[in-house]
Amino acid sequence: MNTRNKLPHYDVQPTLINEKASVSARRLMEYLCSIYGEKVLSGQQIGVIGHPEIEVIRETTGKYPAVYGFDFMNYTPSRVERGSTCEDTDIAIQWWKDGGIVTFCWHWNAPVGLIDIPPERSWDRGFYTEATTFNFAEAMADKESELFQLMVRDIDAIAQQLLRLQAEDVPVLWRPLHEASGEWFWWGAQGAAPCVELWKYMYHRLTDYYGLNNLIWVWNGQHDDWYPGDEYVDIIGEDIYAEKHDYSAQLDRFLQARSYSKGNKIITLSENGVIPAVSEMMKDDALWLWNCTWYGEFVYKRQGDHIRYSETYTQRQALIDFYNHPRTITREQLPNLILS
Repeated sequence: MNTRNKLPHYDVQPTLINEKASVSARRLMEYLCSIYGEKVLSGQQIGVIGHPEIEVIRETTGKYPAVYGFDFMNYTPSRVERGSTCEDTDIAIQWWKDGGIVTFCWHWNAPVGLIDIPPERSWDRGFYTEATTFNFAEAMADKESELFQLMVRDIDAIAQQLLRLQAEDVPVLWRPLHEASGEWFWWGAQGAAPCVELWKYMYHRLTDYYGLNNLIWVWNGQHDDWYPGDEYVDIIGEDIYAEKHDYSAQLDRFLQARSYSKGNKIITLSENGVIPAVSEMMKDDALWLWNCTWYGEFVYKRQGDHIRYSETYTQRQALIDFYNHPRTITREQLPNLILS
């Protein structure tokens, strides 16, 4: 696609921050940059328990989303030691082989200090600030401390899953430490400075120590104080949960996301409840590159033994219109991104 006719803020160079990025990662980034400002990738997050979202979308629209969102949450050591299991890595590998694009976030259960008082502060909510006493700023301040080493242990555990993906040549739109500025997650609870330091540490641990060259780094801190700098960010994401049936483009948030970078970065809707209408995005010149609708009630409801599409957030016709819009790309319309 010829980018010379694009508006200037959509003209993003496909240069990844990791100079050793894999061919598959560079190829994916080149594709993303080529369609940015012209097309919108449909996307959907996987459910933590059960995975009906993708099939509900297909049954409703006749198509699969282009981008599938996964979560490393249940690979976290403090969850594994309490019996959690996960198959997201395996599903993601197959999704890539089937022609889709993969994105991962990580609801990082605190390594220690889980309060474990149900329901709001139970151990399985240990990524929330209210559910743990873990002070990561204290850990970051002493790299020789047991607390810091426990954080490294957790990063290393997730590195093993990312290595599995790299072994299958799967490029990953990687979105760790998300929504930090909201401070509802522990990695944002002690302010911006230690969170930025943690982001940079994680980047170097995964990139330099583990040689993970299949990652495209999606920063989702949602406030300029939390921005680690253009040299540590490939793509900027915003998470927006609009009012029910509000199909507006969320222009203010799009412009806010653009303001973080000194140059041009791809801007994406890394989480959403309601899906903005493509016509609204075009009208406001706010073409988020992809959306990733959250799981569960945002997509389906159970009626007895049956699963039905839920119109609570995005009405059925609005979903169908989105998936069938000429500017929307579904999995069926993606080019072959797998190296032959």
